[in-house]
Amino acid sequence: MRSVSSNGFDDFKAEIEAAERRVAREIDPGLRGVVVAVLVFVLLVSFVLPHTGDAKGIDVLMGDQTAIHVGIALPSRVFCWLALVFGVGFSMLALLTRRWAVAWVALAGSWLAAATGLLAVWSRQTAAHGYPGPGFGLIVAWASVILLAFHWARVVWTRTAVQLAAEEQRRRAAAEHQSKGLLDDLPDTEKRSDPPEDPEPGQPSPG
Repeated sequence: MRSVSSNGFDDFKAEIEAAERRVAREIDPGLRGVVVAVLVFVLLVSFVLPHTGDAKGIDVLMGDQTAIHVGIALPSRVFCWLALVFGVGFSMLALLTRRWAVAWVALAGSWLAAATGLLAVWSRQTAAHGYPGPGFGLIVAWASVILLAFHWARVVWTRTAVQLAAEEQRRRAAAEHQSKGLLDDLPDTEKRSDPPEDPEPGQPSPG
């Protein structure tokens, strides 16, 4: 009986550990994945909108003559590349693969792009006299990466909470099994204590 019980618990423990490994590797964005997909599309559209003056996002990425003519600074180019690589590339890759590690990269890259976007907007607002300020496309792109970073943070946190719950369940199951194992190891004489037999009438009790 003990070996059967032990084998059953080992199988149960193996199933829990396998579930934990799956949870650790995968994400389930749910409806939030639809929001992320829409934000990625909006971010892509922002690259064909003016980021400053006549320079569109694609011009800033390439650093062509249009971008040079309006005095595009380094923060704007860095922001566009970060938004493209992490906001678009890794976000779509995380949605397709549902890998937790890829979602983490998308989260970290989106927050970095959001911080760089602040510098890009500030650099256009403080541009030298005669150069245009931030365009509509730049503002849309910056808002998109901020929202992407927020939603990826919620997805990653939800997965972490599920993993912690699975680990707590495994610890409780292990504690219960250990308690039952200690009881099973006790000798039979200690497990049961039969009450002493009553002496027959007329006979003195022992002791």
